[in-house]
Amino acid sequence: MPAFNRNVRRLHRWGAILFAIPLLLVVVTGLLLQLKKQLPWVQPPTQRGSAAELKIGWDEILDTVKSVPDSGVEDWQDIDRIDARPSRGLIKVRCQNGWEVQLDGRSASVLSSAQRRSDWIEALHDGSFFSDWAKLTVFLANGIVLLGLWFSGVYLWYLPLRARSNNRARSKKRAQSKK
Repeated sequence: MPAFNRNVRRLHRWGAILFAIPLLLVVVTGLLLQLKKQLPWVQPPTQRGSAAELKIGWDEILDTVKSVPDSGVEDWQDIDRIDARPSRGLIKVRCQNGWEVQLDGRSASVLSSAQRRSDWIEALHDGSFFSDWAKLTVFLANGIVLLGLWFSGVYLWYLPLRARSNNRARSKKRAQSKK
């Protein structure tokens, strides 16, 4: 058993060292993603339109977004996705360059125009920012090693508890045998 314990400690130490940087990246980006609704730097706050309805058409959406210089939109190819929120009277337009424009669903006026970093942070978090190869090797291995570190950490935490319990039992046995 001592050799097993020594190997668990060795694996725990080397796993932590080898994957410290990817693990740090995953932890930091995970924390940012947890707080994305609270941090406008990560994701622009969702605005509210003038009425809980959507009255504008596709052409108005495109024309309004094109009027925002930072959006970089010249035609539909420059738009990544559109998120309609009828209950808020809002249309969110995400541009290919990471910019987000929020429009009033009734008047087509711009409610917000800001950089949206949550998609980029998510790509860093899962490794797809680097490449599919990195995602499926380094970051997958990182997750597996993290799981192994968790198990070995719990085991290493349990060892002293078991040793103390065994020592108490031995001491009790010796005390009873002396009587």
